[in-house]
Amino acid sequence: MNRRLAVRRRLLTQVASVALGAPLLMRHVQAQPVELSRKAITLVVPFVPGGGTDSIARELARYLSAQLGVSVIVDNKGGAGGAIAAVGVARAVPDGTTLLFTTSTFITHVASDPSPSYNPLKDFAPIAMLGRGPLLVVSSKASGIKSISQLVKEARANPGGLTYCSAGPGSINHLAAELFMQMADISMTHVPYKGSGPATIDFLAGRTQIFFATVPTIRSHVQEDKVNVLAVTSTTRSAMYPDISTVMESGVADYEVTTWWGVSAPAGVPVQIVNALNAAINIVSPALKERLLREGATPVSDSPSAFASMLEAELKAWNKVMRHRE
Repeated sequence: MNRRLAVRRRLLTQVASVALGAPLLMRHVQAQPVELSRKAITLVVPFVPGGGTDSIARELARYLSAQLGVSVIVDNKGGAGGAIAAVGVARAVPDGTTLLFTTSTFITHVASDPSPSYNPLKDFAPIAMLGRGPLLVVSSKASGIKSISQLVKEARANPGGLTYCSAGPGSINHLAAELFMQMADISMTHVPYKGSGPATIDFLAGRTQIFFATVPTIRSHVQEDKVNVLAVTSTTRSAMYPDISTVMESGVADYEVTTWWGVSAPAGVPVQIVNALNAAINIVSPALKERLLREGATPVSDSPSAFASMLEAELKAWNKVMRHRE
């Protein structure tokens, strides 16, 4: 039997269980046909291996594989701020066997590109959101910068002299820093990388000074005191870092940025498959809850329509930021 057809048929059989709720779907998934266990789903990650996004995606793939009884293969396609992966998935057969692990960069890249290569609202079918959490504003030890006020002071004294790294042009790290510069009335020089992994390596080596980093990316280095933590980007302090001030508390009024993780499929995937995948991911989400909490994030289990509404709101907000930049 055609591999994609087999997986599609398997997912369609979950529709009745979805309608009756997660407990029944759990029993149904555990009783899956033997044929599906030999088929694979590809979860495309838009960054190179080694970063925080990649580690969460791999954990999701492991849990989802056990849940569905199929191999879930992580395929890293870094570059172009996540656009290479997104375009590839958008062009894939819409049968539920090719999925995109999405993050805030899925939206911010489009907002920052005058001629984006994909439309996040029309080219994809949102499936499920996993969680949302703040970023940490950190500085390299070599920079000597230990507070937001010091960062602002040095940036104003030497416009463009400070460098900040990101996972790529249009990434959440990039636009979080862009918004910060707008609101603090400063300028810094952007140094983009092909993922948070290589960005972190150079940052720790002191080749860049500032990083608006996701918690999964920088957490171990914070624990090892390899970086200076200046602030968290949420409106309230993080339960993980209660002694670290928010950017707002540090003097940049109304500044707030959070990142998120989710899963989408190519547009045109039948709604039954979208709902079945959503239910399966929501079942495994509790298994990821402890991991997300360790990363300072809030786990989320929601509907595809709620995820779609969030994507639309985020695109509108980041488009506004980029228009202000112009």
